[in-house]
Amino acid sequence: MDASKFLSCFLLVWFLCMVCNNGIVKASHKVHPELQSMPAVEVKQLHRTGFHFQPPMHWINDPNGPMYYKGVYHLFYQYNPKGAVWGNIVWAHSVSKDMINWKPLDPAIYPSKPFDINGCWSGSATILPGEKPIILYTGIDPQNRQVQNQAVPANYSDPYLREWVKPDNNPIIVPVGGVNASAFRDPTTAWWSNGHWKFVVGSRRKHRGMAYLYRSRDFVHWVKAQHPLHSSANTGMWECPDFYPVSSSRKSGLETSVLGQNVKHVLKVSLDLTRYEYYTLGTYDPRSDRYVPDNTSADGWSGLRYDYGNFYASKTFFDAGKNRRILWGWANESDTPNNDTSKGWAGIQLIPRTVWLDTSGKQLLQWPIKELETLRGEKVHISNQQIKQGDHFEIRGITAAQADVDVTFRLSSLDTAEQFDPSWVNAQALCGQKGSTVQGGIGPFGLLTLASENLEEYTPVFFRVFKASEGHVVLMCSDARSSSLRRELYRPSFAGFVNVDLADGKLSLRSLIDHSVVESYGAGGKTCITSRVYPTLAVFQDAHLYAFNNGSETVTIENLNVWSMKSAQIS
Repeated sequence: MDASKFLSCFLLVWFLCMVCNNGIVKASHKVHPELQSMPAVEVKQLHRTGFHFQPPMHWINDPNGPMYYKGVYHLFYQYNPKGAVWGNIVWAHSVSKDMINWKPLDPAIYPSKPFDINGCWSGSATILPGEKPIILYTGIDPQNRQVQNQAVPANYSDPYLREWVKPDNNPIIVPVGGVNASAFRDPTTAWWSNGHWKFVVGSRRKHRGMAYLYRSRDFVHWVKAQHPLHSSANTGMWECPDFYPVSSSRKSGLETSVLGQNVKHVLKVSLDLTRYEYYTLGTYDPRSDRYVPDNTSADGWSGLRYDYGNFYASKTFFDAGKNRRILWGWANESDTPNNDTSKGWAGIQLIPRTVWLDTSGKQLLQWPIKELETLRGEKVHISNQQIKQGDHFEIRGITAAQADVDVTFRLSSLDTAEQFDPSWVNAQALCGQKGSTVQGGIGPFGLLTLASENLEEYTPVFFRVFKASEGHVVLMCSDARSSSLRRELYRPSFAGFVNVDLADGKLSLRSLIDHSVVESYGAGGKTCITSRVYPTLAVFQDAHLYAFNNGSETVTIENLNVWSMKSAQIS
């Protein structure tokens, strides 16, 4: 058996074990009729976020068709107006001037026609010439087929795009020619090349993930290409595909139709089987309409991810107002016990991130949008603070349950790093084995977030450095196993490897802490991990923040800034 087949088998076995032991895979489209119309419950919402997007109540999932139009940011998202579980899905709609503070509008799209009478599922927005937005989305027809539809604004002069109309030519695409009618969804933003508009729809053929390509000259009549844009064996259903260009020469974003020199393309897919995502970087040939990934990362389950934690169904858009590409992602509530709906809401949208190509050309970088900093309040600054083995240094003077932490650690020596075993290919498994309390040489060191006073509860975000045959390997973890005294909760240890040069002996970490979410960015956004956690003691004013080190090598906080965060206005 060659190495690639061995890795595929290993990942399959690992995945099945995770399913059996932890129940991590939740059916994305499972209906709970008994929970659909539960009345809202007045509870003290210990875990409701302050600056992450959430509607007042009920279930949300995929961010749909985010866009910038006439000076206004639009966020559409899958929403159940009747309950805190998946079902009755409509396209909810909120608008913003800064992507931080949001105003809700009436739903933009809801089941009303034969081509979407059983559901209005995910899709994307495209800005056509003349500043004319159009939405492509998946509808569920009376035969429960997944079909592709479009919707247009009733009034293009309205910057808030309050009302949307479904043209009579819908559905524009139906699943024919061997396409699986129950696995054919989530159209991408369209792009223009070689005299045609083009977009991709996610699907599968047996166990092969598929990105079917469609072309049109007029955005009305669509023809399926003879071959997919791309496919990959043994990856299962591809949900929420995203395809866009990135510049290899500058940090600014590119409009989705941009081609030419110094341009690479990103293909991201969400894996229905595993409930996480992966992306590849590669080359797109507009003449053949084929995408070929670079050989710098895996094209499968072990591939690169935007986020190695609780993150799914992401979508990007080009922000023409600030010339950047913005990434939205969803962190679901599927790990609450027994589909707990008592709090009246489920799911959050994560802080929008700017995304661009690393100078290596081998991965993407991400960072929270600059506008988030407008919520920063009281600040604490610490520098040149040594943390010796066993130290837990409390950072006081801020609201630890709602904070923005930005810290740079300095390593005085790499000589004591543990030896790295080349068989350690699964970062999450390695983090589970070598958690925050397991002594090492260099690390574990980092932050204890949402910690109770006596550390009965805490969510550690930390690094551990290993010595490899060539250089060093850095592991980053966000470990929820100690996050709550509610032992029935799913409390995973999420992790990813960080491709960083330690020549200067420095590692940076930024963590956005918001009551029930810890969203972390390692080494300037090279590795990102989001954890959903539900503490019982470390809440509100009883939450604490510590820096810690359980490695034998002393680590220095070279520079640390922490801000208490104000709540966003999300009405």
